[in-house]
Amino acid sequence: MSGDELIRTIRHRLGAGDSLADEGRLASFARATAWLNSAPLSSEELRGRVVLVDFWTYTCVNWLRTAPYLRAWSAKYATAGLVTVGVHTPEFGFESDLDNVTAHAHSLRIDYPIAVDDGYGIWDDFANRYWPALYLADAKGRIRFHHFGEGEYAMTEMAIQQLLVESGSPAVDTSLVVAEPQGLEVAADWSSLRSPETYLGYGQSTGFVSDDPAHYDRSHHYTGGDILRRNEWDVSGEWVIARHAAMLARPGGRISFAFHARDVNLVLSPGRDGADIRFRVYLDGVPVGPAHGTDVTELGMGVVTSPNTYQLVRQPGRIVDHTMEIEFLDGGVEAYCVTFG
Repeated sequence: MSGDELIRTIRHRLGAGDSLADEGRLASFARATAWLNSAPLSSEELRGRVVLVDFWTYTCVNWLRTAPYLRAWSAKYATAGLVTVGVHTPEFGFESDLDNVTAHAHSLRIDYPIAVDDGYGIWDDFANRYWPALYLADAKGRIRFHHFGEGEYAMTEMAIQQLLVESGSPAVDTSLVVAEPQGLEVAADWSSLRSPETYLGYGQSTGFVSDDPAHYDRSHHYTGGDILRRNEWDVSGEWVIARHAAMLARPGGRISFAFHARDVNLVLSPGRDGADIRFRVYLDGVPVGPAHGTDVTELGMGVVTSPNTYQLVRQPGRIVDHTMEIEFLDGGVEAYCVTFG
């Protein structure tokens, strides 16, 4: 099949009409604060290559669920002329720690170039607003495709193929990759998902039953105990509710959340001293059992060892309303955000 015929075939599958639209020039990476897996790259030196730019931050569950596809596309199309550049723009303060980013990029098997964007310079140059966000630029340095959030994997891959063929690459395999997600990378069960991402710091918090601005930013003993309606949450024990997170002052504190979803994930950090923090997870008042997530045993036990997203619950059966409770056996934990899948 000739190059022109291949482009027409891909466009037909993509539903793109005559061409993917020109969305403007590929912005600069000059404001990166560091680079991982590569010497610094510039948009000018990438001319002649198709460039996939992916904005991510390592605790974002929505990005984590795209990671298997990014790894697969990078591996499959690099020899055909695709350069993948991950732009790590942090959401939480600990994601600005280069050691944290390096360690998690390694554990997530991200081996393509990463531009570290602690100052949001690249984010602003792209006028980006989302995690994850993906931009595809052609060999002339023009953005021709974008996608925000999860999904549209087939369409994105066909756009990659079209731009590679347009660039003159003779080695474009038009089959689609088969991703093999595990753990947090498994797609959400969208048909049963009824609970939204919820922040625990008062700066963006919703659904906090014991919310009282008079107690913000100082240690307060919360009693909890109220019956929670779906998507409400509460704490018990000695907590500091700060703008960025809920911080446990003493051992024994709990967070409870009434939810409707297959999965429950929680962004946690060990706190300032970095010591491991043990926790136990309950579902409707009993140890989580077979519904335990990948970071929890069947008895409900887990350990916060580093700032990360921890999967607490993954239900194997029919999804109904439940209340999840996490008890921290050690003090000092910082809890940022609950997500669902």
